[in-house]
Amino acid sequence: MQPMMVDVSGSQFEFDNPMPLISPMSQVDAGAELADDVEIGPFCHIGAEVRLGPGNRLLSHVCITGRTTVGPSNTFYPHCVIGAAPQDLKYRGGITRVEIGENNTIREAVTIHLGTEKGGGVTSIGDHNLLMVNVHLGHDVRLGSRCILANNVMVAGHCVIGNHVNMAGIVGLNHFVTVGDYAYLAGAARIHHDVPPFVRVSDDDKIRALNVVGLQRAGFSEDDIAALEDATKRLFKSKEKQLAATMSEFETMNGVNPQVKKMIEFLRRRTAGKHGRALQP
Repeated sequence: MQPMMVDVSGSQFEFDNPMPLISPMSQVDAGAELADDVEIGPFCHIGAEVRLGPGNRLLSHVCITGRTTVGPSNTFYPHCVIGAAPQDLKYRGGITRVEIGENNTIREAVTIHLGTEKGGGVTSIGDHNLLMVNVHLGHDVRLGSRCILANNVMVAGHCVIGNHVNMAGIVGLNHFVTVGDYAYLAGAARIHHDVPPFVRVSDDDKIRALNVVGLQRAGFSEDDIAALEDATKRLFKSKEKQLAATMSEFETMNGVNPQVKKMIEFLRRRTAGKHGRALQP
């Protein structure tokens, strides 16, 4: 059989047999399960318990290990490490895993670690996410779908991130933080408390305003955006009343906008948690 050839112009591998398109310079454990059209470039390592669905592309120098299941049509760029052991001294090598959905772009040097025995056992990534260079997702993180995490975003263990979340560069999340849907976290923000949905946050947990641009791009109605903007100003800008009192005013109103209701319910859970984190044990 002739050796495999790499066509660098289209990143397609050419074979004379119908199997996964694997560079001979990569190491794939015999126990790994790969769809027939998976492309694996040079100098990759695929562990024994890895499952790769159709349409996945590993460009080069990609390490996927541990009990990792990857859905269809994801792209992994060089030097990312997926499924390594968590950076948790309590981890004892238990049966934990990473689960990744479909159509995600995982850029250079991204790290995604296994879950832990006491943290739910799963680190999960949804669909259509962009993880830029050097993003880190710690153990037991749950990331939703259609999120953008820019360069050097650091997400500590046990965090939950909703859908359509946008994090600018160098954002850092404390353990057990929850970030609501459609939130925007500005560059270098230091997040210690749960971030409500729909808002813009910067610095140390400072809620600046409604994420109007993000909501408009997502197709929210003018009525929803107006209601959320009014709620955001009343909840986070007013110096005259405590947050709890302002939330109570919304609860007594008739016909509260459904999106505003989601924000209030999120804040209730945050208030009931420890240190401003609903998930904090």
